[in-house]
Amino acid sequence: MLYAAVLAAGLHAWLVGIGDTRLPVFLGGMAALFALEFVRHDLVALLGRVALIVAVVWADGSGLSRVLFALLPFTAYFAFGRTAGIALGAACLAGVATTLQLRSPGWTSDSEQVSDLLMLTLAIALAVAMAAVAVEERQGRARIAALSAAAERQRLARDLHDDLGHHLTAVIVLLEKVEAFGERDPQAAQRALADATRSARRALADVRTAVRTWDFHLGAALRELCTDTVVLRFAGDESRYPEPVLRTLFHAAQEAITNARRHAGDGVVEVCAELGPDRALLTVTDTGPGFAPDREGFGLRGMRQRVRGVGGDIEVRAAGSSGTRIAVTVPR
Repeated sequence: MLYAAVLAAGLHAWLVGIGDTRLPVFLGGMAALFALEFVRHDLVALLGRVALIVAVVWADGSGLSRVLFALLPFTAYFAFGRTAGIALGAACLAGVATTLQLRSPGWTSDSEQVSDLLMLTLAIALAVAMAAVAVEERQGRARIAALSAAAERQRLARDLHDDLGHHLTAVIVLLEKVEAFGERDPQAAQRALADATRSARRALADVRTAVRTWDFHLGAALRELCTDTVVLRFAGDESRYPEPVLRTLFHAAQEAITNARRHAGDGVVEVCAELGPDRALLTVTDTGPGFAPDREGFGLRGMRQRVRGVGGDIEVRAAGSSGTRIAVTVPR
């Protein structure tokens, strides 16, 4: 846009005879400046702009092309930093003032010349400020990318704990059952072995699924998660809620079931998911012995972080023989 404005002003000055416009040099310099936008070497681009802008200003009879000097500190700020940008901006102003002094020794008494220099000073100051904002925005994007990478690593760690931990815990429990009932009840041992095989295959499927994008449905995932020993009650329309919320509810149920299998023994586990118009509520209860509140492990801490990440709340009640109840609430 700046090149177009300067080109239009220079052509107008040449057509109506304002000043002394050297058209071939002016047009060639403008074309070269435009072509220089595709040069990626910082120093070459900066030196080329300096030479070409000086040539264009010399050939332009309108005087508007002086505004091109504002591009130099802008470019230098990006390529070489704040100090270089400010120094080159000051050098441009000093060069213009020196040229005016050599051409018109009494220019300081000419209000138009003084006004032009003040406007150029303002343009250079704005260019430096814009470059500073743009550089800060670029650095902010880099910081956000680093934070996103860290958050993704933490998410992957939680996923490994929740998904693989759940299945591997089930496999261990079932294999212990095979060992315990191998001689006394071969049929029960065989069923436990078959369940362990299925859990291992699910773990492998989860690993494969984790590396590709797939459509997530909370109801189907919960039904697959809840085996014969876990009662599931599911109600509501999951299309009301975004996928991160649904995944958070699933992982919360997964972690709660894993804890119940680890600590509640043969107690009853019940999962209830209600996806209402105002809130999503997931409760997982068991009839095990419960645990002390200060004994929360990595799984529950990770669950709390997940739930807070989607704007929800979690309540854990684990008191004595009344068992454990985990309730996750996420507003719509």
